[in-house]
Amino acid sequence: MRIIVTGGAGFIGSHVADAYLAAGHDVVVVDSLWAQGGGRREFVNERVSFVHMDIRDDGISRLFSEFRPDVVSHHAAQHSVAISSRDPQLDASVNVMGLINVLDSAVKAGVRKVIFASSGATYGEPETLPITEATPQRPSSPYGITKMVSEHYLRFYEAERGLDFTALRYGNVYGPRQDPSGEAGVIAIFIAKFLNGQDVRIDSDGEQTRDYVYVADVADANVSALERGGGGCFVIGTNRRTSVNALYRELMAITGEAPTIERAPKRPGDVRDAQFDFSLAQRELGWSPATSLREGMEKTVAYFRERLAA
Repeated sequence: MRIIVTGGAGFIGSHVADAYLAAGHDVVVVDSLWAQGGGRREFVNERVSFVHMDIRDDGISRLFSEFRPDVVSHHAAQHSVAISSRDPQLDASVNVMGLINVLDSAVKAGVRKVIFASSGATYGEPETLPITEATPQRPSSPYGITKMVSEHYLRFYEAERGLDFTALRYGNVYGPRQDPSGEAGVIAIFIAKFLNGQDVRIDSDGEQTRDYVYVADVADANVSALERGGGGCFVIGTNRRTSVNALYRELMAITGEAPTIERAPKRPGDVRDAQFDFSLAQRELGWSPATSLREGMEKTVAYFRERLAA
């Protein structure tokens, strides 16, 4: 199968591209390498073709027409809740206008399906947990809004243009290659602080919870979605929630370090709790998470230790 992965030099996208390659597919990665997006040329496998391009560029249409992919895995995005709150126009430009450019280009090139990296942020502050696909979407940040709107565009293009899709609403994804210098990704940020002997900032009281899902498991969901889940949206998580304070204690146990904690106010757009029931993905995609939080954090610490030593 011929697959284009937009954002394929980024944290999640590069793991998805690797998983497609391992499954025997022909992969092209498109990435703007935006400094705040976490995309790195070094994350792209040498057996994958790489195109340095922004998804909003006119060249996307030419690229799609030349490569003629069967599937587009759309991971290129402005992914930070904090940045979206400060600059909603940038967020909408990348996440909505960029998506429309990708969808129009896909239709022209005869693409069969788009796999879309959506987000649990589309739900906002849920009234009950765990979150399922039936939970009302009430996003509390511009990032969550643009991801929800994107799903509506996917439905429109399916109904009016015949372009199939599967949307994956990720929980808090973590693992190797995550950018520890950004504003998203608390596990990577904490690990870098722990290993460098720096203070750790914990917002609010630290008892806010998230559903942390390991990046290799997320990549497996993208492989499953190649042939399954047409026209559907699926939550991708572990159905377990963990507080920020608990993450701190777990990293203390793994690293043997105990950095000083700095307390900070709640960040704009952040929700209090999240937990994702993956039952529908298990039934329709044949997917379930395989990596425990402790195992995933140990692998992630090992990755950052290796990079620090190098």
